[in-house]
Amino acid sequence: MSVRIVVDSTASLPPEIVEELGITVIPLHVMGESEGEESTSGLSALELCACYARQLERGGDDGVLALHLSKTLSSTWSAAVTAAAVFPGTVRVVETDTVGMAIGAAAMAAAAVAREGGDLDACEAMAKSTLERAGTWLYLHQLEDLRKSGRLSAGTALSATLLATKPILHLHGGKLELAAKTRTQTKAFARLAELVMEPAGDQPVFAAVQHAEAPEAAQQVAATLEEVLPDGSKVLVGPLAEVLAAHTGPGAIGLSVVFASE
Repeated sequence: MSVRIVVDSTASLPPEIVEELGITVIPLHVMGESEGEESTSGLSALELCACYARQLERGGDDGVLALHLSKTLSSTWSAAVTAAAVFPGTVRVVETDTVGMAIGAAAMAAAAVAREGGDLDACEAMAKSTLERAGTWLYLHQLEDLRKSGRLSAGTALSATLLATKPILHLHGGKLELAAKTRTQTKAFARLAELVMEPAGDQPVFAAVQHAEAPEAAQQVAATLEEVLPDGSKVLVGPLAEVLAAHTGPGAIGLSVVFASE
């Protein structure tokens, strides 16, 4: 038996990785359209409690490590803390302060430690280390969906609208901030590469490029990264989770990177 790793669907993990590493993914809710827009809902404490109980049973009570999207973006984190209290000492919820494949990468790293026989402390330490070394950026075609969701401040949305037709946002401390202002998609993709190159230095990185109905654009970003990143870097490409795409709108590109050191 081993420690079980649980994430919600915003981690955007590819199915083949989920299966290979035995990670449990619990989907957030995407509701039907209201006034032409999709709406989403976080997970409840009851849903998470049931999930954690099943995983404890599967793992022989070795423990569960739960990684969910930032508490500033969803009620899921607080629900997870409530659910974990039912299993004192055996279920731990990591405060990620992020979303997307930064969480996915932390889950992958923790799951690898679990497979090697690491205990709950070791898995938690690896997940936290990965998150501390991670950065997440978001390129958007338009800001309206994200602004309406309340996950982007009115001030940031206004600044991005006034200063840039193709904004790049940075997720910092669980909040989206304007990271760069660009005028064209080509310049935006080049700027994304620059934002990664500087902190990477000469050390290889893990990068995940994810998209909302924009596979060609995602491949373009990935190709640019593969050209400029240090040897040994790994670049993964895949779709954004549906629950994230509902807020970003079509054409969005998410970039999560795990660096070699903080």
